[in-house]
Amino acid sequence: MKAFITGGAGFIGRHLTRSLIEDGHDVVVLDDLSTSRAPEGEVEFVEGSVLDVDLLDRLTANADTVFHLAAAVGVKHILDDPLGGLRTNLQGTENVLASALRHDARVVVASTSEVYGLNASGPLAEDARRIMGSPLVSRWSYAEAKALDETLAHLFWRHHGLPTLIIRPFNIVGPGQTGRYGMVVPRFVSQALDGEPITVYGTGEQTRCFCHVADFIDGVRRLVDHADAWGQVFNIGRQEEVSIGELATRVIAATGSSSTVQHVPYDEAYPEGFEDMERRVPDISKVRAAVGFEPAHSLDDIIASVVEHEAGRRAGVGSS
Repeated sequence: MKAFITGGAGFIGRHLTRSLIEDGHDVVVLDDLSTSRAPEGEVEFVEGSVLDVDLLDRLTANADTVFHLAAAVGVKHILDDPLGGLRTNLQGTENVLASALRHDARVVVASTSEVYGLNASGPLAEDARRIMGSPLVSRWSYAEAKALDETLAHLFWRHHGLPTLIIRPFNIVGPGQTGRYGMVVPRFVSQALDGEPITVYGTGEQTRCFCHVADFIDGVRRLVDHADAWGQVFNIGRQEEVSIGELATRVIAATGSSSTVQHVPYDEAYPEGFEDMERRVPDISKVRAAVGFEPAHSLDDIIASVVEHEAGRRAGVGSS
């Protein structure tokens, strides 16, 4: 495979790049480094934006598969720069799809579980109804933009014959992820290792499901190699549901920390324009049936991997 990864210097992009290179594939990475750092090792890296059409054309021309990961990262980043996020997600995705069409490349589009919005039923199948909050609440601008990305990808496949594969990740976590942009597990781990209070936003009763990045990459790569997956959308995640309050106590236990749990109201934790959902659980029966996907890592495994990486980073042992 000759792979071109947009946003490839980010958390998921780094793990995907490593996986592909280890299996002998050629990889080119594009990233604007707004929320990441340049990758190291045996990978061709280009600093730039998916808004640069000429650059996209040049890089796509040498690829047979484009993994489109470039997007705004994390709730805090989205709320801080909603207009920038919209430009990257909407215009950037259309640029990627149009360039792939010109150069006969297939495209994997990384969407998000955010597209389900406030739908707290579950597990959520790929055809579950979307329930959105007000369009004036900045949190939902990201969800709406990613949903339109999916529509663009589907229409490029349906009307132009461009092979597209849409992936909806559910809270992907693992070594090397930062808590700077609102990612809860690395944020909790950093606070616990520092002996600081674990800050749980809201009541802590809201629930999520977390998936190890290695399992996510395995699912994506299985789908890429499955001819019948193209033209479709798939959830990828784990179905072990945990409240954010319980997650905090499990992180404290895993680190042996003396930290306590401190609840922070949403209006103190986030700027205006935030709204949360009470529950989000994936239905993964479609990806399981298609390619036999089954997450191998438990939540305790996920927490342990983040703790080990962060502790090692602080001790100056390795990086990711």
